[in-house]
Amino acid sequence: MRLRLPRLSNAELNDAARHYDGPTRPYDIVKEVCIASAAVVLLVLALAFVFSSPDESPSTIAQWSRQMPADFVTTALSELDGQSETANYGPPYNNGPTNNGTYYDGTNFQQHIWFIHIEKWLGVTHPIDAAQAYVLAPLRTIPDDPAVQSALKAYLAAPAKEQNAWTTAYGNALNKAAAANGSLTVPAGAYGPVGTMMSSLLALAQSGGLDGDLLANKQFYQTDYTAPLLFLEDGSALTDRATAQHLLGTQWGMMNETGSYPGQVWLWLYTFWYQVKPIGTSPNADILAGTIMGVLSLALLLIPFIPGVRSIPRVIPIYKLIWRDYYRDHPAG
Repeated sequence: MRLRLPRLSNAELNDAARHYDGPTRPYDIVKEVCIASAAVVLLVLALAFVFSSPDESPSTIAQWSRQMPADFVTTALSELDGQSETANYGPPYNNGPTNNGTYYDGTNFQQHIWFIHIEKWLGVTHPIDAAQAYVLAPLRTIPDDPAVQSALKAYLAAPAKEQNAWTTAYGNALNKAAAANGSLTVPAGAYGPVGTMMSSLLALAQSGGLDGDLLANKQFYQTDYTAPLLFLEDGSALTDRATAQHLLGTQWGMMNETGSYPGQVWLWLYTFWYQVKPIGTSPNADILAGTIMGVLSLALLLIPFIPGVRSIPRVIPIYKLIWRDYYRDHPAG
């Protein structure tokens, strides 16, 4: 038999509270808040000291061109002749080559799942012409060097077939180039003005000027680092650094924090899916992991509305263990 208690109105409850004759004790809520706040602040400071966020220096194009001049010039050449990953990426940066409407990113067709093609739907929202952005436009910022401007004019005036012949010849010569102390010596060859253009671009990059050129825009505050990051990603510098710090998608991905343990442990569930095959080895790994986390997050929000799942607390009465003191003092009638 279940005992039914009478339902009291608000007025009756207030009246009962005013005439309460049970035990009382003093309680200072302001003091409680101050003590709790002080404890939390001390705990945060202590944990921040022990598990501080790493202060990693940024990767720059100047640093890359000084340490890896051959890789820098090879990447710049691929931007010029349209063979780089950025040049062929497609939306949101450009209209790259497609295969049955699916954009190619230089290695794999852009990520999609079922009928969802996010890049294709959004289109080109951040236009980047690789040759103009990374080679031609920066070289135009050296107007006081007649040799550079003459080489640039000759390259732009040549037909596409001749331009391709020059870049191909220079690319072959780069395979025999010698790098020492930041300088690059390329064997002579029939590559027209491309040699002058690449050596001038290398000098501009090593001076730090190319970093400034790629960050220059009409915004008052500089917050868009897309152009230099894509250029770095086309080369080996950023990939090598990411590999050393376990940031590749085949490792723990960009969600992993470098430096001190434990890092961004609150994101482990997202990066976990990169370790599960075939997700981790799939060209669609990012969108697959994102979709799985989206479905799981939605399921968590909808638990109160999912039949069967919402009844688990009744089937597994853990609440009786949590409130065991209450149930010990108030056994079921």
